[in-house]
Amino acid sequence: MIVIQNTIVSDDVRDQFFVCNLERCKGACCVEGDLGAPLEEEELKILEQEYDKIKPFLTLGGRHAIEEQGLYIKDWEGDYSTTTIDNRECAYALYDERGILKCGIEQAYLAGATTFKKPISCHLYPIRISKYDEFDALNYDRWEICNPACAFGAQLGVPVYKFLKEPLIRKYGEQWYSELVQEIEAPKAS
Repeated sequence: MIVIQNTIVSDDVRDQFFVCNLERCKGACCVEGDLGAPLEEEELKILEQEYDKIKPFLTLGGRHAIEEQGLYIKDWEGDYSTTTIDNRECAYALYDERGILKCGIEQAYLAGATTFKKPISCHLYPIRISKYDEFDALNYDRWEICNPACAFGAQLGVPVYKFLKEPLIRKYGEQWYSELVQEIEAPKAS
């Protein structure tokens, strides 16, 4: 494990390879699973404030699910996640012309309609964060649907922490990321 400030980072974040391969998986992570994307509490307010700007980028089915269920849901453990359509795909997802799921929030961001890029849990995937009182634990999440991303990352030689540089900086800052890289890449004295 790697300790950086008040985070504990799994060695897998250093050792495993990953580069999303949307041509192969078609964005399956936006459909598979028990719930929508995990949301942090501060993201709930952002969705409430930005929804009118994001709404035009969503599908009719996604907007309908949000009208019926709300902008987000609270699960049986008290955690929040994005609303889903019929307990399947994220209500904020949409298919592009190639049948690949994309994030409607991110499409709104790319169009300049909102400053909210997408939920940090989506941006950081395959890292999942477990929050504790004193620290965050960053773990690499193995999921069969991401096997093409693991193979592609290995082929290109891109470890998880490099693939996720932008979202790691978004979440923890430049200084934190610099410390992570230093810890991983600096030669160790024997």
